[in-house]
Amino acid sequence: MENCTGRVAYDSIVVLQLVVYIPVLALGIPLNAIAFWVFCCKIKRWTETKVYMINLIVADTSLLFTLPFLLYFTKYKQPIDQLCLVIQNIYFTNMPMSIFIITLIAIDRYIAIKFPLKAKILRSPLKSASICAFLWIPMIIYSSLYYTLHSSDREDCCFQKQSLLPRYSSLFYTICGYFIPLGIVIFCSVQVIRCLKKKMATSPHETKLFQKAVQIVSVNLCVFAICFSPFHISLLLRFAVEVAGAHSLIPGVVTYIKVSACLANCNCCLDAFCYYFAAKEFPELSSMFPKCIFMRSKMNQGEESQPPTDQVIL
Repeated sequence: MENCTGRVAYDSIVVLQLVVYIPVLALGIPLNAIAFWVFCCKIKRWTETKVYMINLIVADTSLLFTLPFLLYFTKYKQPIDQLCLVIQNIYFTNMPMSIFIITLIAIDRYIAIKFPLKAKILRSPLKSASICAFLWIPMIIYSSLYYTLHSSDREDCCFQKQSLLPRYSSLFYTICGYFIPLGIVIFCSVQVIRCLKKKMATSPHETKLFQKAVQIVSVNLCVFAICFSPFHISLLLRFAVEVAGAHSLIPGVVTYIKVSACLANCNCCLDAFCYYFAAKEFPELSSMFPKCIFMRSKMNQGEESQPPTDQVIL
C-alpha cells in the first residue's frame, strides 16, 4: 500500500512539473529574450539597473535551460553522471543568483530614493558590474565543488537527496541564500514605499506617478516572497525533520519540496514582467525625485547644492 501511495505521489509530481514547466518555458524564453533586447539594444545608456537586469536575465534564462532536463531526470530517475552534474551546477548557481540580484536591485532602488543627493557617489554602472562579478565567481566555484564536498553521502539519482543525514551546509545556504536577502528586500521596499507615500502628500500633482511606483515596488516584493518562500521553508523543514530523526515524514516533505520548487521556478518569467514594466514606466520618477529632495533641503537648510543629474531607472 505504501509503495502504491508513493508511486501515485511521484506520478502526480511529474504531471505537475509538466503542467507548470511547459507554460513557464513557453513564456519565459520569449519574455527574457525580449527583455534582453530591450535592455541591451533599446536602452542605450548604461545604468545600474541595466547592469543588474542583464545579469538577472542571464540567471533566469540559464535556469530555464535546466527545466527540460529537470523534467527528464525526475521522470526517469537519472543516475548521477557528467550531464547531471553540469545541469545541477547551472541550476544551483542561477537560482541563488536570481535572489541576490533582485536583492541588489532593491538596495539600489533604496539608495536612489532614500539618499538621492548621495546616490551619484554611492552608485555607478561599474560598481554594479563589479558586485555582480563578485557574486558570480564564488557561486560558480561553490556549485562546481558541491558534489565533491558531499560525495560521501552517496547520492544515486540526479536532483534527489537520498541520504537521511542532515546537511548543515543546506541550513547555511537557506538562511544566507534566501532569508537574509528576503529581510533586506522587505526593509528596502518598505522604506521606498514610505518615501514615495510621503511625497504623495506634498506633491498632489505628481501623486499618480508615485502611486504607480508604489504599486510596482509592492508587486516586486510580493512576487519575490510568494515564489521563493515556500521552497526555502521546505528546505528548512527537511533539515528539521532530518535532525529530529523523523524519517517517516521525509516522503511528505520531499513532495512539498518538489511542489514548491515548481513555484520558485515560475519566477523566471515573472521577473521579466516586473522589471521590464518598472524600467519602461518610471525613468522620469528618479530624475524628478532628487530635485524634490534638493528643493526641500534647500528650503530647510538654506544651503546651495547641486542635485545629481543622472537618471535612475526603477
